[in-house]
Amino acid sequence: MLICSCALGLSNVHAQIGSKRIQGLVLDSAAHGLAGVNIRLTSTLDTLVTSSAANGAYQFSNVRGNHIRISYSMLGHQIVNRLLSSNEHSSFVVVPNVVLIPQASLIEGVSITKTIPVVYTEDTIQYNMDAFKFRANSLLEEALKQLPGIQVLRDGTVYAQGKQVSTVLVDGKKFFGGDVITATKNLPADFVKKIQVINHFGDFAIERGMTTDEPEKVINIVLKEDSKRISFGQITAGGGTSDRYIGSIGVNRFDDGQEFSVIGSVNNTNTSLFSFGSPSGVGEREKSLFDANDFVDPTDGLNNIKSFGFNFSDNLAENTLINTSYSFTHKENVTTGNSFLRSDYLGNKISNAESYRTTSNDYYHKLTTEFKHRFKNSDVLEIKPVFSYNRIYFGNARDRLIDNNRITNDGTYQDTSYQQNPNLDMSILYARAFKKPGRKLVSNVVLNFNSLNKVEDVVDRYTSVDSSGIPPRITEFNQQYFIEQRSGTDGVKAAVSFVEPFSEYSTVELFYDYELTDMTAVRRVEDRLKSEEFGQFFYVDSLGVSYNYRFNSSRAGLSYQYVPNKKFRTSVGFAVQPITLNGYLPREDMYYRYDNVNVVPSAGFKWRLNNEVDWSVDYVGKNNQPNFLHIIPVRDNSNSQNIIIGNPELKAEFSNRINTTLRKFITSRNQYFETNFAYNRVLNKIVADKTAFRSSTIQETTFKNADGYFDLKWYYLFNMPLFNESLQLDFVGNTDFYNNISFVNDERNKTTQFIYSQSVQFRYTWSDYFESLFNTNYLLNNATYTWPYTTEITAHSLLLSGATKGYLSDHVTLGAEMSQRFNAGYESSFMNNNPTILNAYLEISFLPNKLGLLRFQGFDLLDQNKNMGTYSEYIGNDLYEARNNRLGRYFMVTFNMRLQKYPKKK
Repeated sequence: MLICSCALGLSNVHAQIGSKRIQGLVLDSAAHGLAGVNIRLTSTLDTLVTSSAANGAYQFSNVRGNHIRISYSMLGHQIVNRLLSSNEHSSFVVVPNVVLIPQASLIEGVSITKTIPVVYTEDTIQYNMDAFKFRANSLLEEALKQLPGIQVLRDGTVYAQGKQVSTVLVDGKKFFGGDVITATKNLPADFVKKIQVINHFGDFAIERGMTTDEPEKVINIVLKEDSKRISFGQITAGGGTSDRYIGSIGVNRFDDGQEFSVIGSVNNTNTSLFSFGSPSGVGEREKSLFDANDFVDPTDGLNNIKSFGFNFSDNLAENTLINTSYSFTHKENVTTGNSFLRSDYLGNKISNAESYRTTSNDYYHKLTTEFKHRFKNSDVLEIKPVFSYNRIYFGNARDRLIDNNRITNDGTYQDTSYQQNPNLDMSILYARAFKKPGRKLVSNVVLNFNSLNKVEDVVDRYTSVDSSGIPPRITEFNQQYFIEQRSGTDGVKAAVSFVEPFSEYSTVELFYDYELTDMTAVRRVEDRLKSEEFGQFFYVDSLGVSYNYRFNSSRAGLSYQYVPNKKFRTSVGFAVQPITLNGYLPREDMYYRYDNVNVVPSAGFKWRLNNEVDWSVDYVGKNNQPNFLHIIPVRDNSNSQNIIIGNPELKAEFSNRINTTLRKFITSRNQYFETNFAYNRVLNKIVADKTAFRSSTIQETTFKNADGYFDLKWYYLFNMPLFNESLQLDFVGNTDFYNNISFVNDERNKTTQFIYSQSVQFRYTWSDYFESLFNTNYLLNNATYTWPYTTEITAHSLLLSGATKGYLSDHVTLGAEMSQRFNAGYESSFMNNNPTILNAYLEISFLPNKLGLLRFQGFDLLDQNKNMGTYSEYIGNDLYEARNNRLGRYFMVTFNMRLQKYPKKK
């Protein structure tokens, strides 16, 4: 036995003599790790084959023999060969980074009869535009509407696979700061080779290689090779009835990676080239995929918009990118409307019916810059400053009638304000590269400096009639406040992560995050009536504020990721997060403090069951700090009927979210299915605590922390060609359930809300000269609250819509759009209207290459869009429904001239 053991040991030793472990990294031309590269090693004794991992790393173990040669190959790239020096006698060899250069190959004797329309990969869905039919000279916005799984709202908002697209890139670079509408309304579809819809986890996560947070949807537009050096643009001018007008000009220059664009427009048709606008959101509603084919104008009020912007990006050197953009938007908005608010209390039912007119004059500037440099040793530095400046004049005039039992208040409320809001965000990322593949040190710092200066005039007048006695008691109320407010918020977020390969398939990450928010607020309120009475400034001390607030959080933890192959990835993490909230009132010399330690686990996996099915599950925990309105320690009665009292002792919320997604795609049939389920539970949820008094119409609202809130969200989408590729069928469904908690007269109230929507859409291209779209949407909104008594509200909405476009000749196009909505179950009669929207247009193209286009357009021919600005909300014991005016019927003639210049062929 001893002899056998010694013989076996000597055999193993002999086998290991001269063996080597070889590893390295394969990069693309942008110095990013390249996955899936075929790597073949040959020597005098061995022939080994492997492929690179997701980060471009590869490794060979127990390599024997001399004259070692390594070959790197990948479809569409040049083949690279490396020969290890014969003088290399080390048992561990790190091969210098290998860069594969893209190369187009011509294969003789092969005829391509069809391009695969959609290609699905792990985090990207790619649409090959040559596989789809688009009318010549279409803008990208029109082309996107033809792609399965993508919806475009009338205002230009883009949804991909049920989620709103947040950023647009052109050849990997942000176009106008990533603004979606600017790109889709200016780039011709003829220039585009591919559209890539990407689940983007952020630069910090990508550099770390640990993607645990929820991604955002990003579109990358890949231009055709002959469109990378071209000058193009367009000029538009139009006028119509009801004093409608529009004018715009855009000039763009693409030159092999260098991009320069200038765009400007003026109009009063609710059209803007820039989707980033006023942070106040005046005249806007939260957009919904439910309205994707409702041919209304979704913008409230009448708007006069002027916008201007430019964008420049260039590669200053081989590994240095700079991108900068500036935009200016001036928006004047006038909105008129009426609303109904009912608040139910035990023995009280306060109703508030208002008619109002709001005006705003908003000036918004935004300057963004992005600098990215990759050093020779593969270190990465990114600097992204964003500066914005907002100046708003706002007017709010309301006539309101408030009832509670036998008390009626009839009066007016006026609020006029002016505010300035400069803001600076700075993000700095540095990724340190090491010789050992997979080892990384990544740090990220985000700085924010925000200030607000605001002055406000508030006039509150009403006549109160108390009919509980005989005769009725009549009183007059008159309050006039002048409010000055200065506040500033400075914050810093810092994160550092060290990633170390634990084994061939495992990675360990050590991370530390730090967050600090400092907030200061000074508020002074003058009582104008008292100032007139006493002949000097009279300030209301109880409404004045001098407040300092600090939120401090640090998180340290460990995560482990296991990736045994390309089909499976799992991770688990654990962190400890101590947080501190401090508040200080200098005038009262009072301190508030809250300390807590959160244990934050995280886990997730992604499993690609086969080439067409993948499934992922993720869990993440997160803190949410209270905002300024919640914590400001003052009894604010500037609105005498709705008094707000902040609570400086609020705790931070802590949310636990579980999210799972299943995707299936059948490339041969061009079918795609995706479904997602998410559960979110919030501890220490910040909720409203409302109080009302039996003999008054006044309500007081403060805030407290409560447990019990959760929400469930599920959606699915399925798209496929029906019979043939000319008929495209899309199904989209959403189900949301909210379990809200609130307090009413110190009694706990639970409000449950169930929202269900279902959409079915047909897109039919009869021929090259006729195409149409049909859409059906159904929405159910059910809300139930338990206090002061069980109350249930169920509202329904059904939308039927259709659009058709016919090409009467190569130069004449005729189109029409129609949508019919049916509403029922709402409390207010104005919410239960059934509007019909009808639009029509005629387009005539002329000049060589159809550079000129004349458009005759009729919008909202039945003049019903003006009544479509409806909005409903059911929270706590409140029922709120409102309707705002919108743009009504008009007719317009528009002329558009395309500008294009290609480089001369050599």
